[in-house]
Amino acid sequence: MERTTCCVVGGGPAGMVLALLLARSGVDVTVLEKHDDFLRDFRGDTVHPSTLALLDDLGLAEKFARLPQRRLRTVQLPAESGRPQITVADLSVLPGPYNYVAMVPQWDLLDLLADEARREPAFHLRMGTEATSFLVARGRVTGVRYRTEDGRTGELRALLTVACDGRSSLARSRPELGLRRYHCPMDAWWFRLPRQEGDPCGFIGAAGERFLTAMIDRGDYWQCATIIPKGSDARRRAAGLDRFRAQYAAAVPWIADRTDRLRSWDQVKLLDVHQDGLRRWHRPGLLCIGDAAHAMSPVFGIGINLAVQDAVAAARHLVGPLRRGHVGLHDVRGIQRRRRPTTVATQRLQRLAHAHLIAPVLQGRPPMGDVRRARRVAGLLASSRLVSRLPAYFIGYGALRERPPRSALR
Repeated sequence: MERTTCCVVGGGPAGMVLALLLARSGVDVTVLEKHDDFLRDFRGDTVHPSTLALLDDLGLAEKFARLPQRRLRTVQLPAESGRPQITVADLSVLPGPYNYVAMVPQWDLLDLLADEARREPAFHLRMGTEATSFLVARGRVTGVRYRTEDGRTGELRALLTVACDGRSSLARSRPELGLRRYHCPMDAWWFRLPRQEGDPCGFIGAAGERFLTAMIDRGDYWQCATIIPKGSDARRRAAGLDRFRAQYAAAVPWIADRTDRLRSWDQVKLLDVHQDGLRRWHRPGLLCIGDAAHAMSPVFGIGINLAVQDAVAAARHLVGPLRRGHVGLHDVRGIQRRRRPTTVATQRLQRLAHAHLIAPVLQGRPPMGDVRRARRVAGLLASSRLVSRLPAYFIGYGALRERPPRSALR
């Protein structure tokens, strides 16, 4: 019978950070990742100042700096087509050196974390291995059943199982955790367009005919996220690709000569956007963190930041109990008590953006009910260095910055 001290389900940013911190602290940890590599496109690729500072604490700053990346210091939202954008946060007002968001392909970050974790004898990564159900004994989760890509099945017993497998998490099917959904007015289309020399750099936003688009500079191509009204995917596709290409060219005129690279709707991937959360992140033997506990909207790109901070807090709380060989309900409950206020505050901020910035544009109305009002708010943020720090710090570090366990530092 296979055993580990901590079974981490899901090899995303939260899962890999948690596993690295635990393994460095001498805790035997096994990560189950259902894919056989990390090369999946259209993932969140933002690495926020809190995560940059964490990588520095772990002695990985130099390795991370060598990864291909772009640096983003301002968060801007389009007010209406053809008008200047509204700056809602300027991270350059934060103290250095990490006063920016690094735009890095997520697979590069995950490879870096996995390579570093493999240095630790307590770390085990099983790629192409999917957790299919939980093992339960006397009301306590005692591990998982798994299936590999070649069809083999098995059981892995664990003192603690941590669900880091996103919004489709296996744990979310458990009714006692109480999944609660919030209204979300949008879905997202993801696709690529070529980038040429002379194009703008970094993160570009624009507003079109009842849609918003964000374009992320990837060097030789643009990773494009187009926000459309919730449930409008089929209707918009039925209107034809030619119409969408024309609308996109009107919203972003400098890329009009390349929209014909979208030759098929197969190149446009739909993200069904949700915002939700579990009332309970835990039960005996089980803990949920990251999107498994609270799926975030893509607004401000802060979901990864929040998930990584969950992992850091979980590692600091769990190293002692896992080393002692006993994890009580109060241990996992304490992590939710620590992280829930930050999660609630972040999701409320996103819902404010949904209601006053995103939804009006998708409905053909100006943001905040009036463009002049929106610009006054932007002016207030820009006029005071103290006031401008608030959204910048919230986006960069969250409402509560977590510190890793000392035993994991290098």
